[in-house]
Amino acid sequence: MIRTAGLAALTALLLAGCATVPHDPPQVAQLQPATLGLDTATPAIDANWWTAFGDPQLDRLIAMGLSDSPTLESALARVRAAEAMVDVRHAAQLPQVTVDGQSTYQRFPEKYIYPPPYAGAAWPITQVQANLSWNLDLFGREKAMVAGARASAQAARLDVAAARLTLSTSIAQTYVGLARAERLIQVANGFVTTRQQALRYVQSRIKHQLASQFELRQAETLLAEAEQAQTRAQGQRDLLVHALAALAGRGADFYPQIAAPTLALDAPPTVPDLLPADLLGRRPDLLAGQSRIDAAAAGRQVARTDFLPNVSIQALAGFAALGLGNFFDPGARTYGAGPAIHLPIFEGGKLKAQYRGATADLDAAVAGYNEAVLGAIRDASDALTLVRTADKDLGDQRRIVAGLRETARLDQVRVSTGLGSRLDTIDSGFRLLEAEQALAGLQSDALTRRIQLIAALGGGFDPNQPLVAAPVEAH
Repeated sequence: MIRTAGLAALTALLLAGCATVPHDPPQVAQLQPATLGLDTATPAIDANWWTAFGDPQLDRLIAMGLSDSPTLESALARVRAAEAMVDVRHAAQLPQVTVDGQSTYQRFPEKYIYPPPYAGAAWPITQVQANLSWNLDLFGREKAMVAGARASAQAARLDVAAARLTLSTSIAQTYVGLARAERLIQVANGFVTTRQQALRYVQSRIKHQLASQFELRQAETLLAEAEQAQTRAQGQRDLLVHALAALAGRGADFYPQIAAPTLALDAPPTVPDLLPADLLGRRPDLLAGQSRIDAAAAGRQVARTDFLPNVSIQALAGFAALGLGNFFDPGARTYGAGPAIHLPIFEGGKLKAQYRGATADLDAAVAGYNEAVLGAIRDASDALTLVRTADKDLGDQRRIVAGLRETARLDQVRVSTGLGSRLDTIDSGFRLLEAEQALAGLQSDALTRRIQLIAALGGGFDPNQPLVAAPVEAH
């Protein structure tokens, strides 16, 4: 009868605890792919997309960066910390066993509750006790905490994938910049040679009193401008070498090991020309945002279970005695077991505030994800437009260069036949060199825009593959 009454009282307490859960729904809805106007096709992007540029040195630099970058090492450390937290949360679901022991030498007062011979004397109090506690998690609080920790760990792993993509595209773009700088150095060298020839020609005309000092100063100024462009191109080349070494996780001793790129500026690789239907599932940063939504939802569930009863089982067994001689006596044994119940009755509104805060955290995670999705779609759309624009601009510039090359050839023919002036060939040479300088810039832009599009589409990321750092290639 007593047991029945106790069970009924326990059931009543549990039901009373369940009645206080508030109704506070989220306010922000997650964007769905069907409403974003994405294409139905799915383009294929190789996981090692940079190999399409056909430059072994670029492959080596990216492999080194993905292996030794401090940025990746920091992200991987966060993954290990998040995975450790999953183990911590999982351990809380299991029975906890501890052993405590202490021995205190204490004098007992004469004017208190202790009888002789303890009163007025000092005695050792020794206690050794094994404790068992097990949270039954009847309402899923610990389970929700494990789910939240797992979602956070998954977000950290996806952050590593996003960092890998950012690093690889940064190395590739910097490498294209290096190729451009090398090409501009070649063009600048041509400028210097041509303007040196022009200066010598003017000096020759002055010698024969066919030119003025004004023309001489003009030729000298043009030569100085060409030499300045040459110096700037060489300086830009050195800065890009420094940047590549840093991105690859190397120091100044690595600078001499970076040779001139061999990638072809005039042969950009093919890239997708559409916004894929699986854009939201191929970008690791968006998938990380989804995992953070899951973590926030689990946190909200934890806050919800705080309103509910928490039931656990506790047990103890050990020895406790007054005086060392009594410690091993069978009468020093102590043990006990039973359920423990925690019910929130009055907490001044703290639990409701925590629940509202957890709901707001979920709304913030969803809003952040939605913002990232719209930004990703815009980035990909902009990248597609820029690729098409760069290709058209490059085609126009190629026709300009072809026309100027023909003009320079015809001027040379006219000079050789005595029908033209040497000044005409120098002027057409200047224009051709300037056009070739612009062509080098547009060629590198075409490659850079493709790299940006690959980044906007998530690269060759596959969420089903393990996220590990690439090995360092032999170098």
